[in-house]
Amino acid sequence: MGTSISALCHFCSDTDYESEGSEYGQERRALLASQERQAVAALVKLFENDRRINFYEGEPLKSLTILAHSDVQHLQLSAATAFSEISEYDVRPVSREALKPMLYLLQSAYVDVQHCASAALGNLAGVKENKRLIVEMGGVDCLVRQMLSPSTDAQINSVGCITNLAADEDNKLAIAKSGALVPLTRLARSTDLRVQRNATGALLNMTHRADLRMMLVEAGSVAVLVELLEAKDEDTQYYAVTALSNIAVDDSGRDILWSSQPELISVLLKTLRKPNIKLQSQVVLTLRNLASDERYQAAVVAHGGLDALLPLLKSSYTLLIMSAAACLRNLSIHPDNEAPIVHAGFLPELLDLVLQMDEPELQCHVISTLRNFGANNGSNKQMFIDAGLLDRVRMAVEDKRVDPKVRCELAAALSVFALNDQLWRPIVELGFCELLVNLMRCKHAETEYNACLAIGTLVGKNLAEVYAELMRLWQKPGTCLRAQLVHILTLAEYAGTGVRSVALWIIMALLNSGRGDLLQRIAHDTQIIDAVEVITKTNALPESGNGPSSWTILPSIFGSKGKDVDRVERPPSASTLTDSSSSSSSTAIDCSGLDDEFQRTHSLALQVLSMARGIPGACR
Repeated sequence: MGTSISALCHFCSDTDYESEGSEYGQERRALLASQERQAVAALVKLFENDRRINFYEGEPLKSLTILAHSDVQHLQLSAATAFSEISEYDVRPVSREALKPMLYLLQSAYVDVQHCASAALGNLAGVKENKRLIVEMGGVDCLVRQMLSPSTDAQINSVGCITNLAADEDNKLAIAKSGALVPLTRLARSTDLRVQRNATGALLNMTHRADLRMMLVEAGSVAVLVELLEAKDEDTQYYAVTALSNIAVDDSGRDILWSSQPELISVLLKTLRKPNIKLQSQVVLTLRNLASDERYQAAVVAHGGLDALLPLLKSSYTLLIMSAAACLRNLSIHPDNEAPIVHAGFLPELLDLVLQMDEPELQCHVISTLRNFGANNGSNKQMFIDAGLLDRVRMAVEDKRVDPKVRCELAAALSVFALNDQLWRPIVELGFCELLVNLMRCKHAETEYNACLAIGTLVGKNLAEVYAELMRLWQKPGTCLRAQLVHILTLAEYAGTGVRSVALWIIMALLNSGRGDLLQRIAHDTQIIDAVEVITKTNALPESGNGPSSWTILPSIFGSKGKDVDRVERPPSASTLTDSSSSSSSTAIDCSGLDDEFQRTHSLALQVLSMARGIPGACR
């Protein structure tokens, strides 16, 4: 603040200005109009009396506005410098009237005036209310013109201001439509590190919207962002890799990166060697987003990505461990990656992290990775069992500290393990059915569903050892399968539609087992039969009668692989459904919509009633 006001004081001092006989005084007197002289004097007086004064309103603003509209370069510069210096220590929401003189100065014919005005606007653009007001008042067009200036200082400030304005979601489209993307992309290649950093930061802010990501692609930004992965400035590298991570969120973005940037994986892995934790973490998250695509899942492993990820998974920094686990989660979706991941030595590390109770998000990534391995039915799972996979899962489920989200992920993993030809038998033999029945009553809808799904998958094996275990648990105190099925069948209509269809399917499978003890218990159970009958009345099919009249019993129920995508604008995680059924006559339960679910539940309930009432002595 001292520079501009001191200059004004010197400009209006008696010794330099009021000397009637001096040629210097006469020149200054000719330059200053009456209003301008009064404005200078008022500002000097205000500053001398109270330096804490608000210059964004009242007389101070009026005086600065007069100077801003002066034809004299020195007075314009004084006003612009004053706004620049004031805004460095006094950043607050301001009015339109306060912004008008700054925006006017931004259009000055003098580069040094433009430079100070854009600095002031950039400072004030740190406040949300100001961001929107500057854009509404046409500030973006002025800033874009200033970005084209040959002056490095003007470029730094104008791009910095655009960066701040683009941090507001409502401004992004207006900035993109102003024509800013092409000059921003050009300035991201500037030899001045400050210009380059600001321009890359602006491009990053623009990648937070899916529609603008495609506009950036059209502006040629992708190739520049990949080049900037090797920039000298690590902040610029971070902004570039984060922008690429955001572009990789979309299928279309990954397609463009795959077709136009064949060296991307190599460059990312090279950048990963930089000893900067924040940068390393973001590089891995970018690999994670790319690995939502099957092509990149294979490419990351082929380029030696596993050798780079394993040390990060062993790191003492939680951020790096979390990022590496998230990336591995997506890499593990590809069935051909299981063997390289296991042979690289990841399995012991992953199993240790299953019990990392103070980091639930990390646990979810790790458990989902193991779940993806379980969905791969063609590989040898004995090494997983020998390494203690099921022991760790049991310990995690039974730990009272376990987060509900982690418990849900564990139940989902068990539902997939139950599908696996090599894992289902150890699950039954090690008593996991009892664990699953307990999870069916945990009062967390998705966990209850996954646990019920796992039980249904095991029932679908149609094997004596499974039926014997469920018979043991049918009315066991504390772990009563019957009680859990009744609980699920009587859930509110909308709260339990999906899980009720699975519960009905389990009951129908048990009725088809041919075991007289099971048939009699179900057929003579008033609570079960009454609950099923209620479903037949509340889940009636539409009058059109559309939909299947029956649903074939499954030999297995599908599980899903777990994918994770970065949250810039995170799309729903895609799931790859697997069905290990070997019978061509089986029909997988289709979870395509709520109407289908109601029809399915109704149809299953009718079949259960029909089967149960065909048993001698059954409830009527």
